[in-house]
Amino acid sequence: MTDSSLGKSALQGLRVIDLTRLLPGGFCTQILADLGADVLKIEEPGRGDYNRSFEPLAKEESGSFLLLNRNKKSMTLNLKSDQGKEIFLALVENADIVVEGFRPGVMDRLGLQYSVLKERNPKLIYCAISGFGQDGPYRLKSGHDLNYMALAGVLPLFGRKGEDPIVPGLSIADVGGGSMPAITGILAAVIARFRSGKGQSIDISMTDGAMSWLSYHGADYLFGNVEPKGGERPFIGQAPSYNVYRCADGKHVALGIIEKHFWERFCDAVELEDLKAEQWPEGARADLQFERLSKLFATMERDEWVERLEDVDIPFSAVLNVGEAFADEHSVHRKMLMSVDHPVEGKIPQLGFPIKMTGTPCQIHSPPPMLGEHSAGELATLGYSEAEIEELRKQKII
Repeated sequence: MTDSSLGKSALQGLRVIDLTRLLPGGFCTQILADLGADVLKIEEPGRGDYNRSFEPLAKEESGSFLLLNRNKKSMTLNLKSDQGKEIFLALVENADIVVEGFRPGVMDRLGLQYSVLKERNPKLIYCAISGFGQDGPYRLKSGHDLNYMALAGVLPLFGRKGEDPIVPGLSIADVGGGSMPAITGILAAVIARFRSGKGQSIDISMTDGAMSWLSYHGADYLFGNVEPKGGERPFIGQAPSYNVYRCADGKHVALGIIEKHFWERFCDAVELEDLKAEQWPEGARADLQFERLSKLFATMERDEWVERLEDVDIPFSAVLNVGEAFADEHSVHRKMLMSVDHPVEGKIPQLGFPIKMTGTPCQIHSPPPMLGEHSAGELATLGYSEAEIEELRKQKII
């Protein structure tokens, strides 16, 4: 429940037109919607966001779509038609932000590029999220999260020593390199507009974003002349004190020790005092230490280790699967799993808000929209009559 006395939502009054599909743009605009922005999702008539059809399905809608599109409205619109473009430009006149995730050049071919939109609305903030950015030799290359991490130098950081890189389990470039920088850029542009009265264009490359995360491991190469690879550097699998271990029941624990005092405390707790003097071994000595710790953790089940080290103040934790993480007492306390009533799907789960604010909290005020659910309402605000709206449906413009 939200305390209505806390005031308006942080972004209330901001109008966002969302042309994106799939994950990067969807996550970006959902955060904006959670913060109170009025987000109108423009979707292709008949098909909509490709994500609507991805398995697993709830009843009719994709589960991933339902977790990425709450607090938004949906309007279907054929942007390839002259009348569809006319309607879109009318919507832009009253918008604050447009977010699109097409390959560079698509909006130009539609005649709806930023230079055209800003003529209709000089205060418009236009954010383009793409794999490689709006310029450069790779701008027109196709790709997805794995490709962006590969070309950003990030992928080799994942894996065991001497083995091939692995596919990370989270879409790091999509969200960390795309969604989050887009949100930051959009909000910075909103603040800048308060001073200048003018909008601007924002170019977000998911590859650039992923590369910017190399602040730590990039130092190995830039200052240490060492190429960091998974399993071969201290914080990507080489250091026994900062690693993952299998327990007797096949589950895992994570040991995340960096500071010397934590390492000494751990060694005392597990009765391996002889390791206290060498926290950062290299080469064969690191392999030997990892083997000793692996044998140690294999002597008990995961939860037994958690209980044994519960009162020892060290960076140590159980490795939880998704279901365990949702049910964990801390996640429950932080309200990281919520629910909302959907007109077709019934009560559906929703991931909680990653941004906690006391004065202008995030809220769920509407479920993920049905395809085109708000088309008629949006057109009515532009002055279209019921008869005209029905004719647009017949012509498959909406």
